[in-house]
Amino acid sequence: MQVSIAYSEPAQQLWLRIEVPEDATVLSVIEQSGILKKFPEINLETHQVGIFGKLAELDGALRAGDRVEIYRGITADPATVPRRQMAEDDDDD
Repeated sequence: MQVSIAYSEPAQQLWLRIEVPEDATVLSVIEQSGILKKFPEINLETHQVGIFGKLAELDGALRAGDRVEIYRGITADPATVPRRQMAEDDDDD
């Protein structure tokens, strides 16, 4: 079956489609994709993973067409970004 895997950093994004066995797990897809070699900073003990935006366990089963996502820590609170942008716009006066 075919699934995809996605990971994003500020300067680089990766989205791959790969063919995996029917009994593939989230972890097996991550390992098979080679993403851990391309991004050695990924630590599966600290990074969360998900399928289509919903958190998943590493031993979670997959279905054809699923997108496995590896999440990195948030560096800015999304709720404060619009406020900061508005404050910067006010400084332009």
